Amino acid sequence: MDQNQPEGRIKSIWNQTSKKKLLAGSGILLATITFASYLIFSFPNTTNKLASSSNIGEKLSYFPVFKPEIKYGFILDTFYVSNAEIKPNQFLSEILDEHHVVYEKIDVLARNTEDVFSVTKLRAGKEYTLLSKDASSPAQYFIYEPDVYSYVVYDIDKGTAEVVEREITTQIKSSSGIIESSLWQTMVDNDLSYDLASRLEDVFGWSIDFHHVQNGDRFKVIYESRSIDGKVVGVGDILGAYYKNYSNEYHGVYFENEQHSGYYDLEGRPMKKNFLKSPVKYSRISSGFNMNRFHPVLKRRKAHLGTDYAAPYGTPILAVANGVVTKASRTRGNGNFVKIKHDKTYQTQYLHMQKFAKGISSGVQVKQGQVIGYVGSTGLATGPHVCFRFWKNNRQVNHRRLNFPPAEPMPEGDIPRFNEKRDEMIKKLNLIKFQVKPVLANIDANKENEEANKKKVRKSNP
Repeated sequence: MDQNQPEGRIKSIWNQTSKKKLLAGSGILLATITFASYLIFSFPNTTNKLASSSNIGEKLSYFPVFKPEIKYGFILDTFYVSNAEIKPNQFLSEILDEHHVVYEKIDVLARNTEDVFSVTKLRAGKEYTLLSKDASSPAQYFIYEPDVYSYVVYDIDKGTAEVVEREITTQIKSSSGIIESSLWQTMVDNDLSYDLASRLEDVFGWSIDFHHVQNGDRFKVIYESRSIDGKVVGVGDILGAYYKNYSNEYHGVYFENEQHSGYYDLEGRPMKKNFLKSPVKYSRISSGFNMNRFHPVLKRRKAHLGTDYAAPYGTPILAVANGVVTKASRTRGNGNFVKIKHDKTYQTQYLHMQKFAKGISSGVQVKQGQVIGYVGSTGLATGPHVCFRFWKNNRQVNHRRLNFPPAEPMPEGDIPRFNEKRDEMIKKLNLIKFQVKPVLANIDANKENEEANKKKVRKSNP
């Protein structure tokens, strides 16, 4: 077995320490026998009760069982373990120097591991683990976790590194909610993740404007929950979803075969359409399309031929459809902006960017959902947002009032298999009850108690 693999390391380390443990175990056994003899002669009544027990498990339970702590492919009990957090402007050389590693080894390690996981990728605020023989010996291993899905083991003596992917467990879960302010706030109130809200946008982003939801909107969703060592780390695919917006009901069912993969409505039409409803996730509309808006910077009335989406600095801006970048430039009013031609009829423009995404320039082809820039406040802007503009036949229009034709349904030959999947998913969605925020129930209960107390006071004081 390869000793560089986690299992190989465990066996290698175990073999190296087995003799020591055998000797230690013998000493413990001898001490236990001596102590037992002492009990027998000194406390005969107690030992007779133990001896009379018919359950052998009760006797054995008095003796501790050695259970080694295994992490990162190592038996941690056989090492001196140090855990800490990388400080701002702290380099690996400084960390290893504090743990008695000579500069020559640090230099070899940095050069040899550049193509595996460069030490320049180590980030402040991330935790690390060092393993050594004892507190005064040089560190043998440096372990770094770039994310929850993997960790990097640096073998200091060999000057090598290995990236190990953690095993992910996937479970099918279901959730629901009733909107009171926004989809994202409802996710938080129901102990769900923003990631799930983002996935819902991936399903309904072509049909629902999530920046224009109303109180009382409701959703149900069946999805994959991903966890590592029992801890939830993310959301996988959504398998089926339902959303009610105003009086409209939407369903999205994931279907995959040799020719197709994606989300479809109940008629087998793709949920994905030519244009996304919005270029930014996790945002709000701060200013709509208005022919007579008072400009906050110019301090005069001026037509606002776009829709402003307010979002934090650095939020990714997405191309709403496939197309070609015709301009990626900067002007005094627009700041950094990108303009995209989608076809002979439609064009879109994205203003006030903090910066362009890597590779975005005139003539570059982009795909729907591709990041083209990041939210900023360049140009005539009072805060971080993207002004989204939409052209139809060379005339700027309010994209939120446009009705695009539905996508073509899948071929008839695939419909029977899809219908089976659809019917199965609809049954499961119908079984989900809408989850009401517990806090509201408490507030209502408190109000009822207050009213009851007021009635008692009025009765006692006529």
